[in-house]
Amino acid sequence: MTDPRKPLASWKGQDRYFGEVLSSLTGIFLSGGCSWNRCRMCGYKNDRDTCSKDELIDHMKGQILWMQENYAPDEYQLGKIFTSGSVFDPNEVPLEVLDAFGEFFAGKPLIAESRSEYVTEDALSRLLKSLDKGQAHPLTVAIGLETTNDTIREKSIDKGNTFEDFIKAAETAHNAGVGVKAYLMMKPLFLTEKEAMEDMEKSIREVAPYADMISMNLCTIQGRTELEHYWQKGGFRPPYLWSAVKVLREADVPVACDPVGGGFKRGPHNCGTCDKEIVAAINEYSLTADKSVLDDVWEIPCACKKEWEFVLTNERSWNMPLTQ
Repeated sequence: MTDPRKPLASWKGQDRYFGEVLSSLTGIFLSGGCSWNRCRMCGYKNDRDTCSKDELIDHMKGQILWMQENYAPDEYQLGKIFTSGSVFDPNEVPLEVLDAFGEFFAGKPLIAESRSEYVTEDALSRLLKSLDKGQAHPLTVAIGLETTNDTIREKSIDKGNTFEDFIKAAETAHNAGVGVKAYLMMKPLFLTEKEAMEDMEKSIREVAPYADMISMNLCTIQGRTELEHYWQKGGFRPPYLWSAVKVLREADVPVACDPVGGGFKRGPHNCGTCDKEIVAAINEYSLTADKSVLDDVWEIPCACKKEWEFVLTNERSWNMPLTQ
């Protein structure tokens, strides 16, 4: 049984933040649950604390206390907080908890995830009040845009917002002195491999003027999701790692990518032989922005690259994927 006073997950790592590599602390917190709760690929919507508001405040403050007891401030330079939906949704994360997040990370830069509609001047200023102690880039809001194509976002993801909504949220954030990180998704449901690549290339170009940082998430199969249903019936294949490398190599701006589940059947994968080396290169590039590491793995003489090229040429829209 999940302990409501302990984060769902937490870990230390490294992240590139405004061009600088910082040690980071990430926490995924059990909250009141995503208010939208409809995205086809998202398994986090299953994580919600169904209790009264007072109990939710107590539980979430308990999670923050657990973090304080298990991580010393000198162990990390950057904080990252995620919930099942939006840190700035007051129904999911009560304002008292938002204040507690600011107090916990006070003096350190913080990345907080939210849907566009909750990025308001009031929410940002409230968190900044306790968080901002004069540090550089005290707050960045990470928004799951997924794609700049409104039709793909609606039909393939069921996200419930538009690119214009993202642009307005980015403007609100920048006016408040808050950074913007855009999350894009490579290959949601119903796209061929080639369509997914072309959409990602176009999305990176179109979102770059509005985002300080861009992160490309490679679609994975999470449990108890609509995406898993299609995948189990052979109707979906996660993206090839070759596709990710091609997009990253050709992007005009640095794009971070953490290939979660890379090399496994539920995650982005090639044939299994070259996957580990490519995943390592993508992770290294995400920190260094040095494209030479991508150039090196692009030249790996693996037979599955021919398979990938065949898929790009021959897969057809609105059909079953050619490979698994």
